[in-house]
Amino acid sequence: MGAHLITGAGSGIGSAVADLLTARGEEVWLLARDARRAAQLRERYPDARTLAGNLDDPAKLSWAFGHQALPVELDSLLHIAGVVELGTIGETPVKAWQQQLNVNTVAPAEITRLLLPSLRLARGHVVFVNSGAGLRADPTWGSYAASKFATRALADALRQEEHAHGVRVTSVYPGRTATAMQVKVHQQEGKEYDPSKWIAPESVATAILAALDLPRDAEITEITVRPGQ
Repeated sequence: MGAHLITGAGSGIGSAVADLLTARGEEVWLLARDARRAAQLRERYPDARTLAGNLDDPAKLSWAFGHQALPVELDSLLHIAGVVELGTIGETPVKAWQQQLNVNTVAPAEITRLLLPSLRLARGHVVFVNSGAGLRADPTWGSYAASKFATRALADALRQEEHAHGVRVTSVYPGRTATAMQVKVHQQEGKEYDPSKWIAPESVATAILAALDLPRDAEITEITVRPGQ
């Protein structure tokens, strides 16, 4: 059994991954924005360990982690948390750009940097749950897509840099998934939300675990998941 750190475990894909890993007895670490949220996560996952760190403020993550116990060896780091704010380029303020870039790209980069020693010791695996918007930028999705394109670049560079250390890196590109984020997207689009039309979070979680469980002689670098209907 290995040790796995998950961001975004409070709902959606992150929660589905946490459920699968805890069900099979893995050591699970959950990142929460603050101590209050960490306590809520421990109520749901009593066997999990928690870390507190605000993805909105990546510059403070090093300080926050420096005051908490970190896993000595880490078999996987699963970047699943994310935020989205739709809007045309002409209407998107700097604050929306900065938040999406901070949460979706800069914070994952900083967390990865801080945990690389633990990942290298375990010859671990870094998974970035990206988005279809990380492959294509549509109207009103510019700022979100920019953050996800950047995350794709982060993953591609990390994969080559850490290959010699035995660290594997996978980018996952889900299509629309039935999560709280999708509810917000539909509200911003002014559309009726029907979760049955979209991918279940558990399906994306299953794909993520398939990448983690792949034998060491191979590496899944990218997974694209699309709605089956």
